[in-house]
Amino acid sequence: MESWTEPEQTMVFGGSGLLCRELLQKLTIRDTAVATYLRGERRDGLAIKWVRSDVTDLSAVVAAVRSARPTVIINTAYRQNDWDATATGAANVATAAAESGAHLVHISSDAVFSGEESRYQEKARPDPITPYGAAKAAAETSVRAVLPAASIVRTSVIIGEHGDSEHERRARAAARDDGVLFRDDVRCPVHVSDLAEAVLELADGRESGIFHAAGADEVSRYNLGRMIAIRDGFDPGSITSGYRADLPTPGPINVRLDSTWTQSLLRTRLRGAEEFLSMR
Repeated sequence: MESWTEPEQTMVFGGSGLLCRELLQKLTIRDTAVATYLRGERRDGLAIKWVRSDVTDLSAVVAAVRSARPTVIINTAYRQNDWDATATGAANVATAAAESGAHLVHISSDAVFSGEESRYQEKARPDPITPYGAAKAAAETSVRAVLPAASIVRTSVIIGEHGDSEHERRARAAARDDGVLFRDDVRCPVHVSDLAEAVLELADGRESGIFHAAGADEVSRYNLGRMIAIRDGFDPGSITSGYRADLPTPGPINVRLDSTWTQSLLRTRLRGAEEFLSMR
């Protein structure tokens, strides 16, 4: 007689974000999933359970995790100008994961780096120079302190399929002269589908440590906008450009995540923007 094994249950914090939505699409095919939301819209229509939860409220996070009983927790929750949602929230999710015994995958950002180095490998020490970068660095520190076995996945500019990512919206706005894309601001854009697959691979393997999941190409935000324009059929020459270095407080410039080591562990190929933006 075969023994019955309870299906994998994955809980994703930050249900309204682009990456979370992609993760949920993939999870509904193979696992049972629970997603949390607060201010963003729920993505109804997926075979998942939605739970309203505020990551800044530790008791609420612990209660939600106890109720869901996940084997894996993926934390994508953050708010750009909110220390509590980004840093305190990460510590709360890590605390709940540690109590429940679930494996935690925490999503971090290239914003933890200043851009002073030419490239950043996984072992590089964070040196943030913006409040958001400091919050993401503090989140990493909390997660590692509370749950050393967690996976921390740093990524870069995330691009979607249908113009629904932040940078795609910025590109369209800059084409309307309602914003600027910087020629000197270089990142390693990643396709949301590649990133989601990489995150799920690391979760499946219960990998611990720090990982970089960014695209293979180093691209300025301006050139990235031009590639988006060509893909989406609007004039790349209409995009207003500028230089981040000209700003009074420019923030990080030229933050290149080196994902070579992480890529060597993955089956998923982290494509470069030149490739994934040329495909329809």
